[in-house]
Amino acid sequence: MSQLHLHLLSDSTGETLEVIAKACLAQFDNVEVLRHFWPMVRSEGHLDRVLDDIERRPGLVLYTLVNSNIRRDLEQKCRRRGIHAVSALDPVVDALSVVLGQQAKARPGRQHALDAAYFARVDAIQFTIAHDDGIGSDNW
Repeated sequence: MSQLHLHLLSDSTGETLEVIAKACLAQFDNVEVLRHFWPMVRSEGHLDRVLDDIERRPGLVLYTLVNSNIRRDLEQKCRRRGIHAVSALDPVVDALSVVLGQQAKARPGRQHALDAAYFARVDAIQFTIAHDDGIGSDNW
């Protein structure tokens, strides 16, 4: 069985990156994956601390970073250290840019917008918790 240190770097929650990694890893057998999860990487100082750990346990780096300075820094430092780094979303974002004829906004975590739909879900969860024991049925 082979072993892989998989470093997942995100400038947001990393939820998207985890799903992508899980889907891709399902295509391989007999691999022990040691996941190292690095969410909310939004500064060069934070990136440097992460890279120190990656250097101690080299493997594959998958990232979803939209800040061009931090991306460039990650890519350059990984290249210098001989560590393979892959942007998980670039091919799709690039294709969407071409098809839609517009540039991507390069803002982290936009899929987690706090919009009306989000607050409606929160209200539904709170309602469910408040009424899950049958109490308060008069305002169902």
